[in-house]
Amino acid sequence: MRVLSGIQPTGRFHWGNYFGAIRQYIDLQHDADEAFYFIANLHALTTVRHGGQLRQLTRDAAIDLVALGLDPDKATLFIQSDVPEVSELCWLLMTGASMGLLERCHAYKDKKARGVSADAGLFAYPVLQAADILAYDSDTVPVGEDQVQHIEVCRDLASGFNHQFGQVFVLPKAKVLAHAARVPGTDGEKMSKSYGNTLEVFEDPKAQRKRIMRVVTDSRPVEEPKDPETDHLYQLYALFAGEPAREAMAATYRRGGFGYGQVKKELADLAEAFFAEARERRRRLEARPERIREILGDGAARARRKAAEVLLRAQQACGVKL
Repeated sequence: MRVLSGIQPTGRFHWGNYFGAIRQYIDLQHDADEAFYFIANLHALTTVRHGGQLRQLTRDAAIDLVALGLDPDKATLFIQSDVPEVSELCWLLMTGASMGLLERCHAYKDKKARGVSADAGLFAYPVLQAADILAYDSDTVPVGEDQVQHIEVCRDLASGFNHQFGQVFVLPKAKVLAHAARVPGTDGEKMSKSYGNTLEVFEDPKAQRKRIMRVVTDSRPVEEPKDPETDHLYQLYALFAGEPAREAMAATYRRGGFGYGQVKKELADLAEAFFAEARERRRRLEARPERIREILGDGAARARRKAAEVLLRAQQACGVKL
């Protein structure tokens, strides 16, 4: 199994990123024959339009991933733009990509439906994403359910190229993350940077505690029983608590006679303890910038070797390489 996944550096990682995807990606590195993980800074250009900010976010993403458990001895970590072969492969795929296929993609459709101006980068985003996957002969791509369409587009583009020029690309399969958590934000909606309702993984614990204490809750009386399964504060608590603690808190909800402040304090304590080791690893990595440069440099070299092999195969098949 060769696993491939990328994550955009459009902001600091939050609990939704970690429990929704990053945790599962890190677990997969132990099961895969090869695992390629990249920081998708070219994709991020459709959102982040300040060079200094993108550089800092990319650097932070690399440090964060290693601190959270990505092992460079088991997985190849690199920056997307450090593998220019992918951009060239993107053009080869673009020449066979139908307008109709790209117009049906969610990100473009949603923006257009909201009356928001969509640039060519967003329109062609699925083709670059396909190149990201195909460049490493990836056969397994871990995704959330809302990302399955991108893998289908990738398969369509690869199949079209293979039909036209011969068997060049491995057709990948989506691995839907069955245990990916849907993490609510501080307002009860899905946690998202675009909603401004996030709790960051490496936020200062004291600052985060204050944000947790401001998590929106309902105005039901303290004595009234409550359903834990429909309560977003309990859902956040359950991300960190072990099964006995979850069951005990659920029983407290059903019994009533408690204040939400009690739950928030316990949540803040659990979250601080949960990420404490990762926070310490991050502090040490931050003090050794040469180590991160080494990891990313080694990762880019390994990724380029594989991508160059696949690109050459595609170039020879379609006739642009003599």
